[in-house]
Amino acid sequence: MRLDKLLTHLGIASRSGVRDVLKAGRVRVNGEAVKNPAFPVAEDADILLDGKRLDTRLTRHLMLHKPAGVLTAKEDNRQQTVMDVLPPLYTSLGCMPVGRLDKDTTGLLILTTDGELAHRLIAPERHVDKIYLATVDGTLEEKDRDAFATGIPLKDFTCLPAKLDILSPNLGRVTVREGKYHQIKRMFGAVGKPVLALHRQSFGPLALDEALAPGDFRELTENEIAALYAAAGLQHE
Repeated sequence: MRLDKLLTHLGIASRSGVRDVLKAGRVRVNGEAVKNPAFPVAEDADILLDGKRLDTRLTRHLMLHKPAGVLTAKEDNRQQTVMDVLPPLYTSLGCMPVGRLDKDTTGLLILTTDGELAHRLIAPERHVDKIYLATVDGTLEEKDRDAFATGIPLKDFTCLPAKLDILSPNLGRVTVREGKYHQIKRMFGAVGKPVLALHRQSFGPLALDEALAPGDFRELTENEIAALYAAAGLQHE
């Protein structure tokens, strides 16, 4: 990859801005000062900017504790998105949310630069489990659990069977294998128990890190990344 392209991906500056940085002699590659924007570099090259070593990885995987009031989208002209919560680096690298959480839904959101991984994880045929905590208006009953287990018919489709664990009269833990628009809210609405708050605890093999406050994020560990790729049926290199 060209050096100027790599530095642009890393969010150092715009393409023209990166050329100015190089011209000023601020970049060293494998110990040598480089001013040529077209200089070829590998992802594992040792690159220093103003004497500080850069993390040149182009592939990143994150977990974000999504706060309420933020859209799950790459960009929006009117409202804050999950990408606005993250440092600009991740937008520059092309990170994208895996699936979607409603604006008022909180909890685990995975983001990745790997489009194939993202696609596989949300593909209906993969049946990757997602677990939510739902606070509802009303009292949950055994008949609600039975309805979820059978598969709730909605106006436009019938939900696959889901698991509802009743944790308290108005708090349920729901495990679903699909993720259609407003699905969980619609499922509880169908049994007459409107959702007051919804929080995603886990996505496939990953659970939300309890150390992350709303709006906080961290990059995934190697073990977590390998588990995600396995859940997607992909080989992790």
